[in-house]
Amino acid sequence: MAQRGCCASSFSSSGRSQDLGICEDVRDYYGRRLQKTEDLVLNVCVTPAKALPKYLQDALTAVHEEVSSRYYGCGLVVPECLESCWILDLGSGSGQDCYMLSKLVGEKGHVTGIDMTSEQVQVAQKFIDYHTQKFGFSKPNVDFLQGYIEKLGDVGLEDSSFDIIISNCVINLSPDKKAVLKEAYRVLKDGGEMYFSDVYADCDLPDTIRTHKVLWGECLGGALWWKDLLKLTKEVGFSTPRLTTAHRIPVTNKELKDIVGECEFVSATYRLFKIPASCPKEKCWVTYNGSITGFKETLEFDVNYTFNEGEATAVDAEVAAILKSSRFASAFTTKPAGKMGPSSAEGPATKSKDTLVDPFKLTERPEVTGTPSCARTCSVQSKECC
Repeated sequence: MAQRGCCASSFSSSGRSQDLGICEDVRDYYGRRLQKTEDLVLNVCVTPAKALPKYLQDALTAVHEEVSSRYYGCGLVVPECLESCWILDLGSGSGQDCYMLSKLVGEKGHVTGIDMTSEQVQVAQKFIDYHTQKFGFSKPNVDFLQGYIEKLGDVGLEDSSFDIIISNCVINLSPDKKAVLKEAYRVLKDGGEMYFSDVYADCDLPDTIRTHKVLWGECLGGALWWKDLLKLTKEVGFSTPRLTTAHRIPVTNKELKDIVGECEFVSATYRLFKIPASCPKEKCWVTYNGSITGFKETLEFDVNYTFNEGEATAVDAEVAAILKSSRFASAFTTKPAGKMGPSSAEGPATKSKDTLVDPFKLTERPEVTGTPSCARTCSVQSKECC
């Protein structure tokens, strides 16, 4: 399919009245039209089947049913190593991800959710005391704000105040993706991570798709061409996006399928890091010590790197810098290339490989092909893992 330039520049240069119109449409769609998950027209908001660790099953099961029934995410945005972290959820909706994470960070951690839809925020706030008691905390460790993810300063969020930012199928709904990423970068601490799922297109989408209200509300109309994500994150200052999961999104509604035409979409999860400028970047050998909860033997960092406990792994310079400067630092020992003995002195160089960032290529792998399943629906409604 022909690619027609950078859709990101079109969004960021769009007029204020157009942006406000999009925000109003989204607010109406998620605040008034959608009352429960089943009201969605498409199956974008379905997490693919994957066995969940018990600690995640337990956290998800503990979330109140009324909160879960209004869940509209397209992925599972739960990174590793969360104890005592301060987390921000962009587009927190009714609060399911926030409450699940609030259990995992513990009383010393904190989770803040921000959403522009008053109806969603009200549902989330309604259950703060319920989950505080459910988790056995002496005081709440979660709060919810009504505001725009492009303007975090307007709700008082300060520079370098969060260890992790998550977002679940929300950035595509913003008319100004670059502003979202710039604000995320600003409020993250050095070494902090943005771990988020979103919808991406295989091209720069035409106006017939971008201006369609239902397609925008259903997370397709505002989808970035995935290559523009690389461009925007580089401009903002983030590390190279590290792809963790991806699955194709079939458009089954005949009317909408005719409008979409040959454009294809994926739901993909990436992790971005704010690497301090002072952190040296050099290829290294790293060894995982197995100390992260739920990942004693193996840590799947992204589709390019899997770390086994006690096993030295050659990593590129950027990943080495990430592991040194982030919350993962205590879980790894690192040694520069050439410090592992003569036989392995060239390890990182000879084992280097291209970093896979194209989510469409990942879906072509045999182990990830297939149709999205009911994993999210089952886990939310029946509280069991498919």
